[in-house]
Amino acid sequence: MKSDLQEIISGNIHISTIYSIGLHELPPYVTNFLQKYPSVNVRVEYRRSNLVYEDILHNSVDLGLVAFPTQMRQLEMIPFSNDELVLICNPSHPLASRGEVDISEIKDCKIIGFDHDIPSRKATDQIFREHNLDLFPIMEFDNIETVKRAMEIDAGVAIVPQATVLQEINQSTIRGIKLKGDFTRPLAIIHRKGRVLTPAMRKFIDTLTGQVSITDDEVKV
Repeated sequence: MKSDLQEIISGNIHISTIYSIGLHELPPYVTNFLQKYPSVNVRVEYRRSNLVYEDILHNSVDLGLVAFPTQMRQLEMIPFSNDELVLICNPSHPLASRGEVDISEIKDCKIIGFDHDIPSRKATDQIFREHNLDLFPIMEFDNIETVKRAMEIDAGVAIVPQATVLQEINQSTIRGIKLKGDFTRPLAIIHRKGRVLTPAMRKFIDTLTGQVSITDDEVKV
């Protein structure tokens, strides 16, 4: 039987999210949320990172989901997850048999990367600088799906969030290799400061941040 609280939580939630979160991380949380609160309508838009911030700043949406969040005085930012970054390559690549590699070992590899304005690209560039690696992508793409296709044709290697490639790793079309050290991608929920959050929005935030329980099976992607 539904609780009285579940009965009164209804309305709409409009979310703007980057593709990798929206496609690979968000769905199980939305499913879990809607099972508990079926009277809520959740609308998700997939956007480039800079446009997610614009959507929030312009009050075009209720909540935004971003990676490597940028602090802005107009925004409230709520961390909700950290993705492990892994090296991916074709199963026939020389590194494919390795269970773990040091970041310095990719110095002679062909690098596949994201476009310059994508936060994950800025983060990998920073990683390369910190480890004195003079590396630049030979191919640049604006989304994770195209990067994965480049791996499947053995065009090079890439550093990506593990959650975005679990299906391909499980199907053995791409090899995922752990990087020695602590390499993660922080994810955050953003909303405009001063925005009044409805009960539905608050419960959705609670679901993402773990304030509402979700099983391990439900978060598999």
